Amino acid sequence: MTDHGHGLVVVGGGAAGMMAAICAAERGAAVTLLEPNERLGKKLNITGKGRCNVTNDAGLETLLANVPRNGKFLYSAFSGFDGRDAISFFEGLGVPLKTERGNRVFPVSDRSFDISGALERRLRMLKVTIVRDRARSILTEAGTVSGTAAEHGVYPANAVILSTGGVSYPATGSTGEGHRIAAAAGHTVTPLQGSLVPLREKGNTCASMQGLSLRNVQLTVFESGKKIYTDFGEMLFTHFGVSGPLVLSASAHMRHFEKKSYRLEIDLKPALDENQLDKRLLSDFEKYCNHDFANALKDLLPQKMIPQMVRASGIDPRCKVHTVTREQRRGLIQLLKHWPIEIAGLCPVTDAIITSGGIKVSEINPTTMESKLVKGLFFAGEIIDVDAYTGGFNLQIAWATGRAAGIAAAGTENF
Repeated sequence: MTDHGHGLVVVGGGAAGMMAAICAAERGAAVTLLEPNERLGKKLNITGKGRCNVTNDAGLETLLANVPRNGKFLYSAFSGFDGRDAISFFEGLGVPLKTERGNRVFPVSDRSFDISGALERRLRMLKVTIVRDRARSILTEAGTVSGTAAEHGVYPANAVILSTGGVSYPATGSTGEGHRIAAAAGHTVTPLQGSLVPLREKGNTCASMQGLSLRNVQLTVFESGKKIYTDFGEMLFTHFGVSGPLVLSASAHMRHFEKKSYRLEIDLKPALDENQLDKRLLSDFEKYCNHDFANALKDLLPQKMIPQMVRASGIDPRCKVHTVTREQRRGLIQLLKHWPIEIAGLCPVTDAIITSGGIKVSEINPTTMESKLVKGLFFAGEIIDVDAYTGGFNLQIAWATGRAAGIAAAGTENF
């Protein structure tokens, strides 16, 4: 056995793991952080398109309202460390922050490396031992943690914090290894699927518009015919369906494909009501009155979308615009305000920003993040069965659970 002489091992050097290690070390624990990647915070560095949406400038109630899965489990963690606490924490590490639309918080520099760099500097200042190694299992004696076995050695410990992430973006190291380790220690892992993920369409209408980006549109999600979500922003048509910020947010609300059906509706002209849109159409039709219908929509729609709009309208593309009836125009307005996309399912979890599912929350103490099954085993971050909407909320889960686990683990006896 290789005895590195450390009392606490943190497995995984992402957002939650770094926060856990810092909070434990600040309270006097001797901490070893195991991370197989060359850099800490590899996934953190690509969040927010490299800008890093650090948190949301929000208190407890708003944070909980943005966690659709097992939000109540996070009540204690968020009570101890909310979005405003996270802002103070990072500014205290020397990273100036700014707040944008939706109370999303970013580094003033728009550089995610400023966040991961500040965390790494703090780790080194606290003399946390960072080891490039991959954990394979938790060691226990009489139901209590005694260490971690990894590829290159064994690390004795009085406490272990598993913060290995989910299974999204596996190239960053989120391979599901932590779930396998936890399951081997007796924990239940709920089914893992993507959240904040692109969507696959039924059919190939979107594929015919591949590469087309829509801005300033309104997207509404219907679950078995009932409206469950709507938002405004930007989206993208792809070869498999739809993606982009609006779609990723919408996907977090679409969780029951095994028993529900889902449809999207796009309002292509949200700034205009139906009467205003009718006037706009009449104006365009007057301008192009002697043109074929298929050539009369170029001021209204992107070129890639026109053939699909014409086909869906049922209007003969070769008919002259001045022959289009009021009834046909009304049908066209309905399509412009309610463009439908039937959704077949989510894209694979490997394409997702975050993982939905993980270690069952009923097996974790919500105050300390300690396992109820194995004394001295703690969890933090995406490995737990909690996930949130976009806007900095998922990173806030990482900070809050990492902090709670780090503080509690540092209190484990015999440090």
